[in-house]
Amino acid sequence: MGERQGNYTEKLITPERAAELMEEGGWKRADLHVHTNCSFDVLPAGNLHPEKLYEKALGEGLDFITFTDHDTVEAYEILGWEREKLVTGIEMMVHDPEWAGHTLHVNVFDLDREEFEELREIAEIEHSLKSFVHYLKKNRLPFIYNHPFWFEFHQEPNPSVVPGLAKLFPVLEYNMHEPKLKNELTISIAETLGKGIVATTDSHTGKFGQVYTLAKGESFREYFRNIEKGRNYIVTEDLTREFLIEEMNTWIDLIFEKSRKSQEIKTFLTGIKSLDTMVRLSRSALLNCFPGLNRTTMNLLYMISNTGLPASFYLHSEENLAREIEKQIENETWK
Repeated sequence: MGERQGNYTEKLITPERAAELMEEGGWKRADLHVHTNCSFDVLPAGNLHPEKLYEKALGEGLDFITFTDHDTVEAYEILGWEREKLVTGIEMMVHDPEWAGHTLHVNVFDLDREEFEELREIAEIEHSLKSFVHYLKKNRLPFIYNHPFWFEFHQEPNPSVVPGLAKLFPVLEYNMHEPKLKNELTISIAETLGKGIVATTDSHTGKFGQVYTLAKGESFREYFRNIEKGRNYIVTEDLTREFLIEEMNTWIDLIFEKSRKSQEIKTFLTGIKSLDTMVRLSRSALLNCFPGLNRTTMNLLYMISNTGLPASFYLHSEENLAREIEKQIENETWK
């Protein structure tokens, strides 16, 4: 499918080229997929609090700042719904067993409390993706199909339906936490269907803005319309072994150090089994009773992470899955 990317590959630019465009004026920069500690899968570390991340985003010069926590707008109850450069956002999980066959993650922007409650009712009661998208379009809310080839762990993946589902969305996501081949497949679908494309970090550790989307627009709505029309560029990074090692070490730090002050560590899955094991270990009553054992465990996990073996294994399994997905998609007639 890679050969069909055509002009869409021209949308992928270097940070240096992005800086040149920004100097010309008119171009705006945003990372449209960022989580705070209001998400169930983010540790309750102080530096992941919405206020801290908002201040960080301002300091980094992002033109539009949005937080897309899972199925909650708590970050905006904390920050307030109207602040400088702030755009309301949420990542909603829509499980549609009859038509889609699996759970999709959808980022929605510029919504208010009432719209959030109505969307939550559709997602949790109706379980209808078509009804969900109909509401978004009826209310003219900007929305994105997140990581199209990511599937919930407990669900049987069916990648062949993804291109058909993508037809419902104006914009698809190039996700920094997905392997390169999956993102290339997403770009290929976007080009074939004439959809917009954005690049996001999907940050759960406060490291947002490493990849981003450039488009013109005085308002967020104008910015997003230009993305829908393909009048934008994306700055991307591929998932690498080195990035995964750094990410795992950040999680270890958060789990065993910054979050130890909090007694309320939430249950969640990161998607990397070794990290999920770390979370379970950090909640152990034995470690809480024996600080020395806690430090020993932390150092051991740092050592294991720095060997690169967990990162290599994860990357290898994801790349194998991506190749299987590519075969399935090529055999489908969806264009």
